[in-house]
Amino acid sequence: MRQILFLLGVVFLASGSLNAQTSPANPLLLAAPFSLSSAGAVSADSAATVSSSSTPFSVSSVANTSEPVALTANPFSTTSAAIPAADPQYVQGVFTNYNWQGYLGYSFFHFNGPHGISRSMNGFNYSLVYYFTSWFGIDGEMMATHDSFNRQSDWFLFGGGGPRVRWLAPKGIEVWGHALIAFSHLTPQTAFGKQEALAYEVGGGADFPTPFRRLSLRVGADMVGTQYFHDNQFGPKAFAGAVFKF
Repeated sequence: MRQILFLLGVVFLASGSLNAQTSPANPLLLAAPFSLSSAGAVSADSAATVSSSSTPFSVSSVANTSEPVALTANPFSTTSAAIPAADPQYVQGVFTNYNWQGYLGYSFFHFNGPHGISRSMNGFNYSLVYYFTSWFGIDGEMMATHDSFNRQSDWFLFGGGGPRVRWLAPKGIEVWGHALIAFSHLTPQTAFGKQEALAYEVGGGADFPTPFRRLSLRVGADMVGTQYFHDNQFGPKAFAGAVFKF
């Protein structure tokens, strides 16, 4: 009987010793994601356990040094600001501006003279313009208009020059104005005075683009002033034609 009790005591002691070796001394260690070694470094097994957990970052490599542990990017981090989009590029214009412009077209001119002289004349005018800048140039113009009254041929000739300014409107439209000082000639000879006189012209117009880059269509109107027969005359002029750019 004593032998049986002795054997049972030995079995109980052996089983207690095995339980002490397989169970941790502190149950709180079961909840820790990793443990520290005696030297203060994280063990490799613990690092592997952390990398497979549900944390938003992972430990890439752990060494027994004082260097910081490299972490992957945090999806909730605000350190990387979004790069602002570049300012949009606006095209200033797609229509080419040329320094030289030549014009040829039709002209209607109404001459109002003294003593009941009134003539509605038709003809043509041409001009040549050179722009020193995008908006300022020098204009030279010639005009010849004709009328027949009582089987008599009447001519009014005009030639002069002066400054011109322009404004580049949307859709390639060019709006311009000019002021010219000129010399004029009127036929036939009359008893009221000479056939030549000082003249001037003030007005403007607009050039409209065409499918051809160097060609535009022009319409405009001027007021022509003359000083025939020791008096001042004012006559309207309307014109339309083609502009050649080069």
